[in-house]
Amino acid sequence: MKIFTPIMLVFLLLGIGACTNTDKEDQVPIESFFKKSAKGNFQLSPDGKYIAYLQPYKGVQNIYIASLAHNQPTRITTESDKNVTNFFWADNEELIFWKERSEEDNLGIYAVNRASFSVRNLIMPEPMRFRWVSQRLLNSNEMLIALNKRDSSVFDVYRLNIHDCNMQMVAQNPGNVSSWFADLEGKVRLAIASDGVNETLLYRENEHCAFKRVFENNFKNTVRPLRFIEGETDRIYALSNVNRDKLALVIVDLKKGEEIKTVYAHPEVDLDNIRFSTKAKGPAYVDYDTWRPERHYFNKRIEKIHQSIRKRLHNYWIRVVDKDDAETKFIVRTYTDDNPGAFYLYSLQEDQLAKLADVNPSLNDVKLSKVKPITYKARDGREINGYLTIPFNKKAKYLPLIVVPHNGPSSRNIWEYNSEVQFLASRGYAIFQPNYRGSTGYGKAFWSAGFGEWGGKIQEDIADGVKYLVDEGIADPKRVGLFGYSFGGFCALYGACFHNDLYRCTASYSGITNLFTYLKEVPPYYKPYLLMFYEMVGNPEKQADYFRAVSPAFHVDKIKGPIFIAQGGKDERGNVNETNQMVRELKSRQIPITYFLKEKEGHYFKDEQVRLEFYKQLESFFSTNLKNN
Repeated sequence: MKIFTPIMLVFLLLGIGACTNTDKEDQVPIESFFKKSAKGNFQLSPDGKYIAYLQPYKGVQNIYIASLAHNQPTRITTESDKNVTNFFWADNEELIFWKERSEEDNLGIYAVNRASFSVRNLIMPEPMRFRWVSQRLLNSNEMLIALNKRDSSVFDVYRLNIHDCNMQMVAQNPGNVSSWFADLEGKVRLAIASDGVNETLLYRENEHCAFKRVFENNFKNTVRPLRFIEGETDRIYALSNVNRDKLALVIVDLKKGEEIKTVYAHPEVDLDNIRFSTKAKGPAYVDYDTWRPERHYFNKRIEKIHQSIRKRLHNYWIRVVDKDDAETKFIVRTYTDDNPGAFYLYSLQEDQLAKLADVNPSLNDVKLSKVKPITYKARDGREINGYLTIPFNKKAKYLPLIVVPHNGPSSRNIWEYNSEVQFLASRGYAIFQPNYRGSTGYGKAFWSAGFGEWGGKIQEDIADGVKYLVDEGIADPKRVGLFGYSFGGFCALYGACFHNDLYRCTASYSGITNLFTYLKEVPPYYKPYLLMFYEMVGNPEKQADYFRAVSPAFHVDKIKGPIFIAQGGKDERGNVNETNQMVRELKSRQIPITYFLKEKEGHYFKDEQVRLEFYKQLESFFSTNLKNN
């Protein structure tokens, strides 16, 4: 593969292309699965002359820039205490970035100049959260940002000047607006208001007019605005499942208050990622997941570009990470189910491709496991989809099995590279990832079928999948484990309590122990959604018996173990005191338990060494309990 000369020097200076040789006979170290490239989050400047990326400096993630001419890569930030978590180009000279923060930290959003390296704090530090309404630069110096500065439970919209840091409110939240949207000129003209169950689409002709109702739907019937149509002031592209089961791409006439055209729909699954082309002045393509990712193109030029890139990359799946304004340079990420992939820069003018970095160079040349789709019937006849990973070079016969329910439950497993799955499969376990009812992506009927079933049919769907794999001779019924994070952790704890005849051992990472506490501790900015949570999970006041019946905290006496529990001391979604109480009860009953408590961590373990220690203990736990009959 040729690499065009102006870029070649840049990538040599970036130190890209080194491979890691791994002895295939040896077990791959845990660290190798969870390492990442030293460089990531590649983004092109709007003019396509520079690439910015994140890279550690003295152990802290900072922003670097490389010219596509002959300049040496340059670090433009000098953060020494907290990682830069994300950034974007405001224009060809200024980049906007923010740093990692804990619940106690004040918000900090900064601008850095590409040439002078000067850093400005755009917002005075305050205990608030933010959402970008638009990352496009307006009037050469302004951006739209939503902040819960005035009231912690709602977000107002401000026009933020990135040069003088002046901030002016352009839309005040009346108390029920959950989302704001700007038109192509950067004017805030759309909003979604919610009473917790019903959503109302609001529209105004300009920022001087009052918002008017377009239509109202129950939250199950979604109209998700995407973008105003080029040259149209009152029509938008949106994802909608109104009067249909699956999310489809539609055109909505805001003045008429109705959908006027279905642009594209898939009969089996929801549409997901819609990408637009400024050059084509419309949608470029749409992504969706059947058993694997698929794409429908609206633009033949872009389809041809993608086909050319994929042909050079062994037909790997590609995702466009960024592009320049002229749409002549693209940064793409590749991956398969058994390969974490790499980042590349493609130049349309030169028709050349250059590798920027491997996502995980530690796994180069390592043979990993394939992920296959499975379908089975739940006990009530509902069809359930999922994924099965068989360890590389193993036959799908009588294997120890680890069930990994996804978080959410309003989420889903997809065909992709998954570090946890590949790590566990490398240790000889078959991995089962069920998309139980309540999972998204399969339409609103399947999603809503999981409402109020946290301790009911969702858990039955998971258990029925295990029984299917046992009946098929794939799983050894005496060596089945269950491992999950957050809601998946709840599934693990529930399984330990109520399905201890099915699972030989269970492992919970930040699992929900008590539904009463879970809803009680909802952050203030989620309060507008409480009624929706009540419909999806249950109402603690009206359904107290149900909450008590399915919350693992009240059924510790049913756990036989062995059980592994991982918990952060600063978990904002799970009460560490209740977890500690569960652990004390288990120990008093002499139930085999491994308790991995990290006082400084939250719901997700951010510290890399803590995560590695967690996976090492998890490996030991499953090895002890599942490797032998």
